[in-house]
Formats: sequence, structure tokens, C-alpha cells
Amino acid sequence: MDTFLCLVLYVIVRNMRWQVALGCAVGIALTIVFADQIGASLIRPEVARLRPANLQNPLSEMVHVVNDYRGGRYGFPSCHAANTFGLAFFIFYLFRNRMLSWFVMLWAVVTCYSRVYLGVHYPGDLLVGALLGFIGASLCYWLFTRLCKYRRVERPVHVWTPVAVGGTTTLGMLVYAFL
Repeated sequence: MDTFLCLVLYVIVRNMRWQVALGCAVGIALTIVFADQIGASLIRPEVARLRPANLQNPLSEMVHVVNDYRGGRYGFPSCHAANTFGLAFFIFYLFRNRMLSWFVMLWAVVTCYSRVYLGVHYPGDLLVGALLGFIGASLCYWLFTRLCKYRRVERPVHVWTPVAVGGTTTLGMLVYAFL
């Protein structure tokens, strides 16, 4: 996620005045903090649903566990889903570029799939996490547009950069996985 986020920030800096780019970076950070903290600090302790792979969960014997990774105690909602979908929706709102939007949404879905594959989340954890990310991105983007008076760039430049690097990285991981 670090490399991807750096590439997104690169695209933002290339397409906006520095004041607006700074406001956008703050908006993205607030989106991720909002989604992560609402999920981890407010919802998880109240719901207290054990992860599928948690040894105290009666279903844990039926869950495929990878490298003995079981995650933390509780998993509802998924903060990975909240963070990735929060970032994805913020980027979607920001650029409205078809290629970048499809890629970032696919990236968020693959991240969510990895959480189920590892046995650390139920599908419902991911759906609620994605909804939480959507709400956080919508609120923070609305705030960003009002405070920074942002007008969407009609023809943004360098939006192919995160797609090209992310696609190459994903292809490399797939090749490595099948060798």
C-alpha cells in the first residue's frame, strides 16, 4: 500500500496546485484515519465478533490458515477493507478517470479477498468495512472540496503511473506464486 499511496500522491502533486495537493493529502489521511478508528476503536469492541481463525472460535478448525497467521482477536469490521475502499473511493471522486478508477477498485477487492483467503475475516466483515470506507471517503471528499474549493481536473496527467506500477507488481506476484 505504501508504494501505491506514494504514486497516488505523485499524481496529485502533478495535477494540482501545492495548496490543493496538501489539502488532498490531508483529506486522504483523514479518510483512512476515520475508517480505521471508527472500525477498530468504536465498532470492534462493541460487537466483539471473533475472527474465523481465532482459536476460541468453534469454526476455527474448519478455516484454512496460512503460515499460522490468525490475526487479532476481533475482526468485525475489516479495517483493511475500510482503509483500502476509503482510499479507492477518494481517488474515484478525485479524478473520475476510468482506468485509474477500475484499477483502484480492483486493488481494493483483491485486498479484501486476501483477508478471506487468510481466514481472518468473514465476508460480512469486508462488506461493512467497505461501507465504512465509502462513508469516510464521501465525508472527507465533501469536506476537502468545500475547504480547498477543489475543481476536478478535466484531463489529469500521469494517472497511468499507479496503474502501470501496480499492474506490473501484481503480475510479478502472480508469476512468483505460480513458479
